[in-house]
Amino acid sequence: MTDYVVPLLLLVSSVLALRKKEPVYDLLLQGGAEGLKLLVTLIPTLVILLVAVTMLRSSGAMELIGQFTAPVFRLFGIPEETALLVLIRPISGSAALAVGTELMASHGVDSLVGRTAAVMLGSTETTFYTISVYFGAAGIRKTRYTLIAALLADLTGFFMASLTVRLLYP
Repeated sequence: MTDYVVPLLLLVSSVLALRKKEPVYDLLLQGGAEGLKLLVTLIPTLVILLVAVTMLRSSGAMELIGQFTAPVFRLFGIPEETALLVLIRPISGSAALAVGTELMASHGVDSLVGRTAAVMLGSTETTFYTISVYFGAAGIRKTRYTLIAALLADLTGFFMASLTVRLLYP
């Protein structure tokens, strides 16, 4: 079924454009050109994010920060093993997925840590990536209040994920 979604969308939009007597091919080319312009504006931001995440992980800085912040997470009832996940999730989704996979492999998927990691991955966002991509595409430079609100929402998501797992799986 999913193999037919894109061709079906193209067919339906082409039929509708032809019905309105619009130049379908020209509109398709125009859309492709606009998509490439958007991609060119996003690439520098994505490259910087990927390099920063790779540098932090390779240097061991994320693990060190995770060790220092683990007691704070323990205070909020968040398993200290998930500290690295909490720190990396707002920065990189793929790195967070790798950390979550490692947690589930070492602690088990049905463990408190494994379940908490899974719920955290599903209920939080890659905040810096999302803000940089969407704000960069819209040309917005001042993200001060958005970033604070988004990070607070992530913190709430992490806390509630931990609380929910502890309540549902005592």
